Amino acid sequence: MGNKILVVDDESRMRKLVKDFLLKSNYEVLEAEDGNRAMELFYEDKEIALIVLDVMMPGMDGWEVCKEIRKSSKVPIIMLTARGDERDELLGFQLGVDEYISKPFSAKILVARIEAILRRTMPNAGSDLLEAGGIVIDKAAHIVKIEDEVIELSFKEFELLTYFVENRGIALSREKILNNVWNYDYFGDARTIDTHVKKLRSKLGEKGNLIQTIWGLGYKLEE
Repeated sequence: MGNKILVVDDESRMRKLVKDFLLKSNYEVLEAEDGNRAMELFYEDKEIALIVLDVMMPGMDGWEVCKEIRKSSKVPIIMLTARGDERDELLGFQLGVDEYISKPFSAKILVARIEAILRRTMPNAGSDLLEAGGIVIDKAAHIVKIEDEVIELSFKEFELLTYFVENRGIALSREKILNNVWNYDYFGDARTIDTHVKKLRSKLGEKGNLIQTIWGLGYKLEE
């Protein structure tokens, strides 16, 4: 359960490349050559754990597929884009895309991103211990340690740090952080997050530098 991936791309060569790599990593793969077929498969199969979606397709493009899927589902979506255009990325994050990969990309990186997303979206996945760049989080005990020293964090700071660590290396928009950590929709007030990040950074001491600001978007934790 949880390893079925839908790959949507109008280039069969591209689908084959991604599919071969995913099969090697023990994923089950469904393929769609356009947006309409993607929607058919999505409605037919309730076990799709993640969708790899190309933006540029004839007929129904990736954005439209994404909008349609988000009406009824929060299934993780990775967008493949040929343009490294920031406007595309921002539109993608507003539509609820989980991750962005621009072509050409390495299939290895795609699989690594898929694994990271599935790790954090699967209930009870993995262990209760998380580690990144020397920060150790014990989710069960609600404790954060740096070099064996316990760091005192508020409940929200703990949640925020956990979210950063689970998504390390991935750019997170403020919108996404609010949705996932505060669990409410974003109404344009990013100050809540900025204030929490500031406090969190200072409590983490020099490890606070691991949380990087991405101008115009949000933050990411980089080991």
